Amino acid sequence: MVSAVFHAPPEPTPAAAPSAMQTIATPAIKTPASGQKPVQSAPPSPPRAPRDWAAASRAFWLAVLPPACGLGLLIGLWAVVSSTTGQSIPGPLETWKQALEVFSNPFYRNGPNDQGVGWNVLASLERVAVGFGLAALVGIPAGFVIGRFNFLSRMFNPLISLLRPVSPLAWLPIGLLVFKGANPAAIWTIFICSIWPMIINTAVGVQRVPQDYMNVARVLNLSEWKIATTILFPAVLPYMLTGVRLAVGTAWLVIVAAEMLTGGVGIGFWVWDEWNNLNVKNIIIAIFVIGIVGLLLEYALVKLATAFTFEEVKA
Repeated sequence: MVSAVFHAPPEPTPAAAPSAMQTIATPAIKTPASGQKPVQSAPPSPPRAPRDWAAASRAFWLAVLPPACGLGLLIGLWAVVSSTTGQSIPGPLETWKQALEVFSNPFYRNGPNDQGVGWNVLASLERVAVGFGLAALVGIPAGFVIGRFNFLSRMFNPLISLLRPVSPLAWLPIGLLVFKGANPAAIWTIFICSIWPMIINTAVGVQRVPQDYMNVARVLNLSEWKIATTILFPAVLPYMLTGVRLAVGTAWLVIVAAEMLTGGVGIGFWVWDEWNNLNVKNIIIAIFVIGIVGLLLEYALVKLATAFTFEEVKA
């Protein structure tokens, strides 16, 4: 008699048989074909920070609103003065209409004494450039020498203190006597009035160079030229540029007064000529032109100073 024996299948072990929950939670992983690199998903990009429109709007209004309020106050006071003087001083609206007419053709020529405001401004700028350039060529090296040597500093300080307070117009007759011409006399006046700020500021900058720098130069046995170019010039540059800024402002002030007395072509002569013609509107326009040109010169020199000076000086 043959008996058949049936055995039950063995129980699966926990390590060999994963649970149903593990089977569901584990995603299927695709194996790449042979010779192919596995594809990696790109990391998620960080969320963009929302732009702070309120802060940007506040910064804009803080930059625009104060100058606009100042200009509005000036125009308001101007309108009040014009109305209280019986329109003897033209108001803002009448002056604006005249300015549109003046600047519609600023470079016309109807003779040597009848030229547009553009030619007058260019003539004044040319005189300022020549006189200011000569003052820089003389004043900056003189400031280096006076600040470098104590004997020369004591020698020239009384002379500078004596001549610097002299009014610019007091030098004009001397220029007319020496140069026998209005144009060189005006350039001479600009020169003599622009040279003092550059001499004084450059000399002060040289005297404030730390003594340790000069001791190192003495130990290294550097020549005076090497000391001036490698040690003094970088340290004195902020003071020198401050003197240049003060000098160009003085030059632009002086040229207007000098041209009123010497005549010819220039913004100062244009103001005086319009006064002789009793054209007050053009005088007011000339005042604004003089102010805007001076502002542009100052802005250009500030940009130059911030480009060539140190960070602590920029602030």
